[in-house]
Amino acid sequence: MSDVPTLRTLLVDDEEDARFMVRTYLEKFCPQVDVIGEAHSVETALRAIQQDEPDLVLMDVRLSPGSGFDVLEQLPEVNFATIFITAHDEYAMRAIRFSALDYLLKPVDVEELAAAIEKARPREEADLRMDIFRENLRHPSDHFDRIVLPTMEGFIVQEVKDILRCEADRNYTHVILINGKKMVIPRTLKTYDELLSRLGFFRTHQSHLVNLKQVAEYKRRKKGGIAILKDRTEIPVSDSRKDGFIESFLS
Repeated sequence: MSDVPTLRTLLVDDEEDARFMVRTYLEKFCPQVDVIGEAHSVETALRAIQQDEPDLVLMDVRLSPGSGFDVLEQLPEVNFATIFITAHDEYAMRAIRFSALDYLLKPVDVEELAAAIEKARPREEADLRMDIFRENLRHPSDHFDRIVLPTMEGFIVQEVKDILRCEADRNYTHVILINGKKMVIPRTLKTYDELLSRLGFFRTHQSHLVNLKQVAEYKRRKKGGIAILKDRTEIPVSDSRKDGFIESFLS
């Protein structure tokens, strides 16, 4: 008998065909999942969550009427893991990614589904992650103040303004804070370039992303240049990114 704990799982989608497809994938490829029910609306999802107390909810972002986010907003606490399923909505996707929540894009790929199930977050972490997510959703723009950084041991909730810079290390990213603290995050630098570039960060080089508010000066070189941060760290600026960096730095 397998010692992998069973994930009691609820499917939430307003399309019956979509629920059927996900259920079929789970039954065939995810033996650790026990689908305990389905819901097609905000109301039925809330009722099923309260009655059945699932370990995991696979929930479509768009329900008609309402959304999966409405379900989470109306719960007093979230003590289950959540994997969102979405076809679009860039703003919602950024809020999801800033909170380090798992998501799948429609049409659902079976391998991506299985991978998301394998790393479904423990229940005890769910409520804090969801607090950050709900905070981000309420923000009037996508200028989020806090980001969830997954680590090898769990995750860290970090104020964006306190990040000094990020440095690539193959499939990992070193995140360095203004106070000197360093963290190794099991995500690529591209992930944080996409998330932080709208929040005053600039990728000066293939391996470096910097907080522009922490740049003290810039020195030109024959090719590219050097950005000197307030802690006196020298960060290379590639020739191809030089003009964009200078424009962003001076704006």
